[in-house]
Amino acid sequence: MIEEEPKVAVGRSTGLCCAAAGPRASSSRAVCSMGNSTSRLYSALAKTLSSGTVSQHREYLEQSDSEQLDPIDPKDLLEECQAVLQKRPPRLQRHFVDLRTDLVCNHRPMRVMQWNILAQALGEGKDNFVQCPMEALKWEERKCLILEEILAYQPDILCLQEVDHYFDTFQPLLTRMGYQGTFFPKPWSPCLDVEHNNGPDGCALFFAKDRFTLVNSTNIKLTAMKLKTNQVAIAQTLRCNETGKLFCIAVTHLKARTGWERFRSAQGADLLQNLQNITQEAGIPLIVCGDFNAEPTEEVYKEFSNSSLNLSSAYKLLSADGQSEPPYTTWKIRPSGECRHTLDYIWYSQPALNVTSALGLLTEEQIGPNRLPSFNYPSDHLSLVCDFSFNEEPNRLL
Repeated sequence: MIEEEPKVAVGRSTGLCCAAAGPRASSSRAVCSMGNSTSRLYSALAKTLSSGTVSQHREYLEQSDSEQLDPIDPKDLLEECQAVLQKRPPRLQRHFVDLRTDLVCNHRPMRVMQWNILAQALGEGKDNFVQCPMEALKWEERKCLILEEILAYQPDILCLQEVDHYFDTFQPLLTRMGYQGTFFPKPWSPCLDVEHNNGPDGCALFFAKDRFTLVNSTNIKLTAMKLKTNQVAIAQTLRCNETGKLFCIAVTHLKARTGWERFRSAQGADLLQNLQNITQEAGIPLIVCGDFNAEPTEEVYKEFSNSSLNLSSAYKLLSADGQSEPPYTTWKIRPSGECRHTLDYIWYSQPALNVTSALGLLTEEQIGPNRLPSFNYPSDHLSLVCDFSFNEEPNRLL
């Protein structure tokens, strides 16, 4: 059964948009419509276009605390993004697959979005996407493509990797839309090796304050075989304001490249131990989002599948047998050739949580022969989006 995608008009030449459907649209989050004062909004949006050092961004935020600024209506921000993108092709349309069973859900689902958005410094300076024109990677427009994707699905929880524009873009804008954010940079980010970089990249986690209350937050520097590594994770315990139930949400980005399989396995084991310490003591379910840089055949995938935390990969539910991962979550062309891999996952505790729907992937035809990123898709990784509900059956937690 197919559930229609949240309705977002893509006729950029008209600059029109309509409200997105789904969890965010029906939420009680307070937003102040800015009416026709789009020039005021664009002024705020335009401030995020200029690059600078991280210290400069922090100074900017100290001077004008984004939490004290007027709230942004997502419709107005989407309209501004579409105005910037009017010369680009429309967004590629995706649809949610309804995965509901006969289980009764007495609360609104929680929408979780996982996405490696591609660090700007890496996209322009290191990743060598040989079929992607440099013009398509301009931050002024690529940023709006990223925001457009987020605004289309209106996640309650947003887990991002390769974020190198946290302080000047995502934190101020998403805060004004009612999210609370946390950023944890890599200790030795490769972005810093790129000239005119915007600071280190890292993981970011945002949640809607009207839906959740932060109970605890932990930044984790991952180790491998007792060695410090350049990879990190954020784990937060949240309370669902509607149900009062606690759960843990985590985001991570493991070591990349072939030849580092054992290293990734050790990082995964360290992350699992940290998450077990957080969740098992409290007896709460867990959702883990991340770019694991690992195919399902790798040991780290098997570690998560066989963990005592009873984790399952949500996107397996889209397969015919419910046991197979998607054929790809990243697809790009580098000088060495075409790279088509499944590396991104949303893990969740069974049977404490149910997946009620999941966003389908882009088809090969939609992606096109030049693969990703492109003029109409901003990253080399596809976003993953799932709706979760708590299992209402008594005496069944983890």
